[in-house]
Amino acid sequence: MADVTEYKATFELIDSDDDGFISAAELVRLFTALGEEVTEEQARLIVRGADDSADDLISLQEFADYMATRAG
Repeated sequence: MADVTEYKATFELIDSDDDGFISAAELVRLFTALGEEVTEEQARLIVRGADDSADDLISLQEFADYMATRAG
């Protein structure tokens, strides 16, 4: 399990409704703000890739684990 401290600030920026989870809709907003086009379906696939609990949301721990595995 990854240390959430390293990823908390980034998670909080993406979690725009402050509910403690990242949703597909929040990812769409993030990518749009970054100038990237992402469909809702593409965002759902990204969420599913990090969502260990199968609730279609990314928790802080899931986000930290996902990011840590990609950090190398």
